[in-house]
Amino acid sequence: MIKLSVLDQSPVSEGSNPQEALKNTVRLAQQTEKLGYHRFWVAEHHHTEALAGSSPEILIAHLAANTSKIKVGSGGVMLPHYSSYKVAENFQLLESLYPNRIDLGVGRAPGGMPLSTIALQEGKKRTVHQFPEQIDDLLAYIHNDLDEKHQLAGLKATPLSPTASELWMLGSSGDSAALAANKGLPYTFAHFINGQGGAQYVDHYKHNFKPSKYLNKPKSIVAIFVICAESDAKAERIAKSLDLSLLLIEKGGQTRKGIPSVETAESYPYSEFDLERIRQNRNRMIVGSQESVTHQLLQLRDQYGTDELMIVTITHDFEDKLRSYALLAEAFRL
Repeated sequence: MIKLSVLDQSPVSEGSNPQEALKNTVRLAQQTEKLGYHRFWVAEHHHTEALAGSSPEILIAHLAANTSKIKVGSGGVMLPHYSSYKVAENFQLLESLYPNRIDLGVGRAPGGMPLSTIALQEGKKRTVHQFPEQIDDLLAYIHNDLDEKHQLAGLKATPLSPTASELWMLGSSGDSAALAANKGLPYTFAHFINGQGGAQYVDHYKHNFKPSKYLNKPKSIVAIFVICAESDAKAERIAKSLDLSLLLIEKGGQTRKGIPSVETAESYPYSEFDLERIRQNRNRMIVGSQESVTHQLLQLRDQYGTDELMIVTITHDFEDKLRSYALLAEAFRL
């Protein structure tokens, strides 16, 4: 058995706008729910015109209201920017509105450029060393079990709820895997961000996992870019948009026009260095026909030893995106 889930970053296509991108995210959630996908997570990105999802908490509320059963969550909340208490109250409210449907994925990445980090933290820069303590506080708030020795003992994150959002540690490094293992929390590895070493990190997580009152055995998800189409050739052509998009991010040039069209990608003047970067970035992606992608996803599942894969699909044409998810659902008989 394998579960397939969705991570959507609300990408804005070249020639479109953020409002359309957000409408597409809602439509995608509705369609993937019908197709049998397990979760639908949304991301947090700041100070970029290419991705519209800057506030996952607000988008989660809208998505949950427009779907009926699929689990909806954050992939993720960039916790160092915020008060653990405020994040807890946001998710207590979501959990009260939609019991047992809300996932709280948290990460420590900035989710944007240094300028937005300064603005989010109002100049009060937090260090990564504070992140584990923030996780402890967040867990205590959402489970209403703040230690009596805590400096804020007696504080409650309201509204109180008989259920709690499941807290997932997100990451793309060995440090995040080690922290998830130490805290006894479920872990999601972002293979779509880092295509190297992930299986080793997840293996470390499993072998060093300390059972907690939140989770008694390791639980993992692997997230990866996927583009599936009726043929390898068609998928490769569609993927040119993502190839160029990732390249432009690395070169600092994708802040204005959004996800490039296939035509823009085909006419781009690539250097040899650009082509090598595209080849390397393919380590973060699976592209091909239904048969080819299915085979590669099963290999990835076995490589990581996980039973859940989270699919990240970015295409210029939204219909290509919908078709990719539909082909996967059909192949895995969701």
